[in-house]
Amino acid sequence: MKMPFLGQDWRSPGWSWIKTEDGWKPFEFLGTVNSKGFQLEDLDNENKENIYVENVCEVAAKKRKKDYVNNNTKSQFLYRERWIYVQKESTRERHGYCTLGEAFNRLDFSSAIQDVRRFNYVVKLLHLIAKSQLTSLSGAAQKNYFNVLEKIVRKALDDHQNPRLIKALLQDLSSVLGTLIREVGKSVLVGNINIWLCRLETIHNWQQQLNNLQIPKQMTNGMTLCDLPLHMQNHILYKFSDACDIINLGQATPTLHMLSEDRQLWKKLCRFHFAEKQFCRHLITSEKGHVDWKLMFFTLQKYYPKKEQYGDTLHFCRHCSILFWKDRHVALLLKDSGHPCTSNDPDSCLTSVSPQHFIDLFKF
Repeated sequence: MKMPFLGQDWRSPGWSWIKTEDGWKPFEFLGTVNSKGFQLEDLDNENKENIYVENVCEVAAKKRKKDYVNNNTKSQFLYRERWIYVQKESTRERHGYCTLGEAFNRLDFSSAIQDVRRFNYVVKLLHLIAKSQLTSLSGAAQKNYFNVLEKIVRKALDDHQNPRLIKALLQDLSSVLGTLIREVGKSVLVGNINIWLCRLETIHNWQQQLNNLQIPKQMTNGMTLCDLPLHMQNHILYKFSDACDIINLGQATPTLHMLSEDRQLWKKLCRFHFAEKQFCRHLITSEKGHVDWKLMFFTLQKYYPKKEQYGDTLHFCRHCSILFWKDRHVALLLKDSGHPCTSNDPDSCLTSVSPQHFIDLFKF
């Protein structure tokens, strides 16, 4: 038999009960019995005041603890599954549809940035959201977005990797936020304007920290890149897919500079990023009649997007419309596809999702 609801108001949580020698009795803060079993009438005014202050302090301490947890939570909303059903309309089985903010909350990007194969993918995704989809995020998704962004910045400051990539992201995000704040009222901006001003100030602080970043010179007694034979150094340069990385490495030593100016190196880079028809339209020759592949590369990137390359990406199952991270280790050991797929051959239904494709999935 259930105990009846005894609250004075149907919206209230009900009475608080305490156990006494005579049994359970309702607790009244200003009544005859308090939580410690004292009779308030038997206490003097000083004791009453002390008990009152003690209770108030206890409530205030609990509130401060709750506010501290809420304001200092840097992790995303935790979900057991690292996948989400991409639903674009209501059906009999499912009500509503999936939004970009919901997908961003569910797919555990905080853990993904700790994986070196997924780091660039997440940064590119945040970059695209900053340029076009920032105002479409809910309040919870915005909080997760900036929490993940903070972890990315901290990671770059700690391990000194990918600072140029993060600087470009923060620069575009700062420009977008500045425009949104100046045009407040003309565009939909979820959240208080003061919150966005604080976020913009935080971004400026991150930019300053990255600009002041000094990468310490590592002292090593072992073999360095310059100690390798020329053909091995040249082979390493041919593995680069970023033109800026090639140029920066070429500034290290005169030998690397000579290798970074190799025509065949830039020809291979052009063929990797652009199609044959594209660079045939913008053929640039030198005074000697040879094709200037380096100049041609920087000309082509003004007109066409470069090929994107990631160590790991999100995957989309065409059979069950689920977006998820595929853990290769778990897939090999347990033969688990990473999501509850009902297909007989789940791997045949998977499609690698680029960052732009991820955005397009939620454009209804």
